[in-house]
Amino acid sequence: MNSKITSQNEIVKFSLIKDVELVIKREDKIHPHISGNKYRKLKYNLIEAKHQNFNTLLTFGGAYSNHIAATAAAGKEFGFKTIGIIRGEELADKIADNPTLSFAQECDMQFKFVSRKDYRKKTESKFLAALENEFGNFYVLPEGGTNELAIKGCEEILTKEDHIFDYVCVSVGTGGTISGLINSTKKHQRILGFPALKGNFLQEEIKLFTTKDNWELITDYHFNGYGKINSELITFINQFKERTGIPLDPVYTGKMLFGIVNLIGKDYFKKGSKILAIHTGGLQGIQGMNMKLQQKGLPIIIE
Repeated sequence: MNSKITSQNEIVKFSLIKDVELVIKREDKIHPHISGNKYRKLKYNLIEAKHQNFNTLLTFGGAYSNHIAATAAAGKEFGFKTIGIIRGEELADKIADNPTLSFAQECDMQFKFVSRKDYRKKTESKFLAALENEFGNFYVLPEGGTNELAIKGCEEILTKEDHIFDYVCVSVGTGGTISGLINSTKKHQRILGFPALKGNFLQEEIKLFTTKDNWELITDYHFNGYGKINSELITFINQFKERTGIPLDPVYTGKMLFGIVNLIGKDYFKKGSKILAIHTGGLQGIQGMNMKLQQKGLPIIIE
């Protein structure tokens, strides 16, 4: 990897061996706390919530959820009360030890901690009715933030300047961001999604939001599942930061960039290819992951 970096308009460009060009679009720098795809997903949802005269946002997430942190920050900045339905009753007494939940609480988010069994009911009308009875009227944001308005926001990630790229790469969680990217691509472009979750079940989810077929999921770089990490990935993330100055999160962008670099080494991309990688943010999760790594005696990620 060549460590020579040039930066312009929040896009970082560098050349790699194999005669391909990789450009990283720094969506993580949009906002200090509502960054990357979370900013894109929330944008039109907040506009709609205001339009419908809601003053409270309610959403769902786990202990280190980027979406929970971003929703809390957006609520504080744009004048909404926020409620987080958090997976795991045991977390109720551990807020101070959890950097994500502590940040959300500092942004005045109110929490309700539920069991994993109850959490699976989060889309059921009876469960939502009980929440409305408890908290009053609210605008619902789904787990991960993906809905049609979120897709609309993610369609704005790519601009006309990005039409020069042959490939657009993005990490995949719920499928919302990649769906927006697919919808805004040109015919000559190929979209590669790198799922953070194990399995190929997201294919059908993505097809709900797009009719194009110029995309595929690369399922070889999830490192055994969501939130899973090993020393090889940690080393890659740290070396990438040292050589490029670009921080990567271990759940999403770290795995995506590991996959891209690995595929380049395997000659997956033809000579002269131009590759655009979308940095979707998620950096707030590094602190929580480092706490877990320290407990396991593993090296930590450079922030």
